[in-house]
Amino acid sequence: MKNIKSHFTFLKAERSGILCIIFLIFTVQGIYFYTNPTKTTIQFSNAKVVAYQQHIDSLKLIALNAKPKRYPFNPNFVTDYKGFTLGMSTKEIDRLHEFRATNKYVNSAKEFQAVTKVSDSLLSELKPYFKFPEWVTRKKPQRTYGKKKYREKAAVILKKIDINKATIEELRKVYGIGEKLSARIVNYRTSIGGFTTKAQLEKVYGLKPEVIQKVWKRFYVGEITISKIDINKATIDELRKIYGIGEKLSARIVQYRTKLGGFVTESQLEDVYGLKPEVIEKVWKRFYLQKVPIIKINLNTCTVAQLLKVPHINYELADEIINQRTLREGFKNFEELTKIQNFPTDKLQIIEVYLHIQ
Repeated sequence: MKNIKSHFTFLKAERSGILCIIFLIFTVQGIYFYTNPTKTTIQFSNAKVVAYQQHIDSLKLIALNAKPKRYPFNPNFVTDYKGFTLGMSTKEIDRLHEFRATNKYVNSAKEFQAVTKVSDSLLSELKPYFKFPEWVTRKKPQRTYGKKKYREKAAVILKKIDINKATIEELRKVYGIGEKLSARIVNYRTSIGGFTTKAQLEKVYGLKPEVIQKVWKRFYVGEITISKIDINKATIDELRKIYGIGEKLSARIVQYRTKLGGFVTESQLEDVYGLKPEVIEKVWKRFYLQKVPIIKINLNTCTVAQLLKVPHINYELADEIINQRTLREGFKNFEELTKIQNFPTDKLQIIEVYLHIQ
């Protein structure tokens, strides 16, 4: 108890100081309240509050119903937001964006509807605001000659020309063919005796595929009369006129023909190395076979040297034929040859042409 009492025991000077502090606190409080009186709240009647609220509601309603002002615009550059404000659906906007992604443009209200599939009512509402570039909307000028009007760019209907009769000047009208190329086409046409297929034009040096396509838009391959040549008298240059036969193949044909002493059957052309079946068909369209006279060899009396002159018979086969002839005491028919080992049975008909049996 004594300890608690000691806390409330002050000296005279201390009591005086406490009283001064309390006095200062009350003084400052009084000055604050007297110099800063509290403001009185403004009281509104219920009628004024209702009037103010109605005014605010009417302004909100006007803002919701008011449509944004539209300005002329190019429909090719409608954004998602712009399309939404115009009343377009998401699918309609996407169709327009997909069309524009292909680097194409709509140039009229009709094209806009065809691309976006918007309704007629929405189109009639948007149509007055469409603004296309001047070069789209500007009408093409017309020239008047007397009573008739013609457009500056009139459609020209081109009549196709037979390429086998076309002149150098007519060929030069094709874009991509100059003086040299046109002359080269005519020279090649002369060398082959005229074009018979479109593929032959590809052999003209310097003609690009895209230029050849343009050629066939203005020309066609007409029928030509071909005078056939005896293949046993044909030169290398004449053989080279066949599409598919070059310098090497034409020389190879002549060399094989010389070795045979002339072609006797058409099938012998198939033995020329490198000649494809489709090329052989083209050969017989321009050549014919005039058989050369052949002095036939007696199979039962001929020598090895004489047999070597017969096509498809080599030294080993010739020697074996002589041996079999001795064992058989002579051949009675050509079928006996097929029983000889390594005999080319598929060439028997050609071999028979050069032999006879007595």
